[in-house]
Amino acid sequence: MASSAQDLGPVLDKDGVRLTVDDAIATVTLTNPAKRNAQSPALWRALTEAGRLLPGSVRVVVLRGEGKSFSAGLDRQMLTPEGIEGETSFIDLARGGEAELDATIAEYQEAFTWWRRSDLVSIAAVQGHAIGAGFQLALACDLRIVADDVQFAMRETSLGLVPDLTGTHPLVGLVGYARALEICATGRFVTAEEAVSTGLANLAVPGDELDAAARDLAAALLAAPRSAVIETKALLSGAQERTYEEQRVAERAAQGRRLRDLAGLGE
Repeated sequence: MASSAQDLGPVLDKDGVRLTVDDAIATVTLTNPAKRNAQSPALWRALTEAGRLLPGSVRVVVLRGEGKSFSAGLDRQMLTPEGIEGETSFIDLARGGEAELDATIAEYQEAFTWWRRSDLVSIAAVQGHAIGAGFQLALACDLRIVADDVQFAMRETSLGLVPDLTGTHPLVGLVGYARALEICATGRFVTAEEAVSTGLANLAVPGDELDAAARDLAAALLAAPRSAVIETKALLSGAQERTYEEQRVAERAAQGRRLRDLAGLGE
């Protein structure tokens, strides 16, 4: 019998991020509720590390935040001249060369990219505020379950910045260009009802049922064979970039692989 996450203890627990693994399900928890899980470069490095530490047995990753808010976004100290101790402030980054700035932002983005790996399905369980970087972290996941008190907002534009943590592509894909532009340019709140009706969230539940709903969805995702889920995810994730005919071809190729595997003829 596989040991549980409780038996093993955290695989990672640092800089506001805790990773636990229970066989096929990993849980990544933001652990600084006193600061509403505000994000910093250290937290982003820890999230990147969490992705690299996932055992091969993991099929589903649940992302959650402790406390009343999923994540209130960027730690505003990064926007001050003094910044965060031990980190380069955004103001100092802006004073450097373009290549250095681009490389630094690319490093930050790594914390947001691994959630859509082809061999995983990721679920964000989101309550309270999910602002700016918090909104983008939820958007980094494949699926989102929200508490009925959730408030999404993209506040970067209001600060004179742009969303740069990989959130723009999934947002447009989920709600369309016009609504995505309006959400980002106004910085307004998106409630649970709107999130579900527009496809931004898969499901809304009372706050005290959020963790259980995420566990139930994770269990449902594990019911199908892993290889079939991987092939289906690849088909769906690439559908928007393919023509109708190209998608038909991709479906046939994927089904051929599945049938050969089921017949014991796979490579």
